[in-house]
Amino acid sequence: MALVPYALTRPVLFGLDPEHAHEVTLGTLARIQHTPLMCAVAQRRIDSPVTVAGLNFPNRIGMAAGVDKNGRCIDGFGALGFGFIEVGTVTPKGQPGNPKPRIFRLPEVNGLINRLGFNNDGLDVFVANVQRSRTFRQKGGILGLNIGKNAATPIENALDDYLICLDGVYPHADYVTVNISSPNTKNLRALQSDEALDALLTAIEARARVLAGQHGRRVPLFVKIAPDLDETQVQVIARTLKKTGMDGVIATNTTISRDAVRHLPHGEETGGLSGGPVFEASNRVIAQLRAELGSGFPIIGAGGVMSGADAKAKLAAGADLVQIYTGFIYKGPELVSEIARATSRA
Repeated sequence: MALVPYALTRPVLFGLDPEHAHEVTLGTLARIQHTPLMCAVAQRRIDSPVTVAGLNFPNRIGMAAGVDKNGRCIDGFGALGFGFIEVGTVTPKGQPGNPKPRIFRLPEVNGLINRLGFNNDGLDVFVANVQRSRTFRQKGGILGLNIGKNAATPIENALDDYLICLDGVYPHADYVTVNISSPNTKNLRALQSDEALDALLTAIEARARVLAGQHGRRVPLFVKIAPDLDETQVQVIARTLKKTGMDGVIATNTTISRDAVRHLPHGEETGGLSGGPVFEASNRVIAQLRAELGSGFPIIGAGGVMSGADAKAKLAAGADLVQIYTGFIYKGPELVSEIARATSRA
């Protein structure tokens, strides 16, 4: 158990602007992660190993991409008990993202709306940060690297950006996630359509085969999809994932739906809604994917996990592993241990 409970720090963080609170958290972790001060927040990892996509995960709970976009705090987050951590989304060139303010809390429903827009320092900085991390992977943690496209890159040239990022992150990743589902980069979700997805993933898989030969190992490829898909769209995506040789899928990203929150302060803000309101939609997509993909295809479930019971519901819907983001902000590191214990008997 951490020496400083999250119950003491949350009121301070929630008294700040959401993005400033996020920056303070990352800055603090970055400074202390390789020092004795880390013992103030570190907690023992609960080990319950499981093999997914050929990788040996220490437990089923992971940090979702978007929390640490630049990969600055891999070891810091790793000391909180996660079995795996996914960092990014990274783009070839650094970009500031969308204008501020761009994160909004919806505490009535344990939700967030963000329209950050892939703000990050670019591929070179990202890879350098990943290379500086050490203790998390030395202790068996699994690291996922999430790639996307620059906002200024026309959608018809999106493949170029994904291939640049894939080339850069491949030697350093345990798995790579292709993010085609953020609502905050113009036209990005169009890549989830039938022909566009087929062409994109076919080309990425071809490059991955070349990289596997160069580096002497196959790095699994995951695709992150949206919750705002109907049954036919999920069926098309499932067929395309299998056809193009993808190794897994992450379901889901944030939602653009406002049905559950439009009555709340900030409920109509533009961006992706995460947390409690996306829980059921995510589970629906996971269940549909499992029905289409069969029992052996890896699925990482994300969206609205606020408790160990929520994580178990993700597994019951068909997920093999679970990721958190908004739940971590509302519940803190204790949620990691709670989920690890709840899913250790799955």
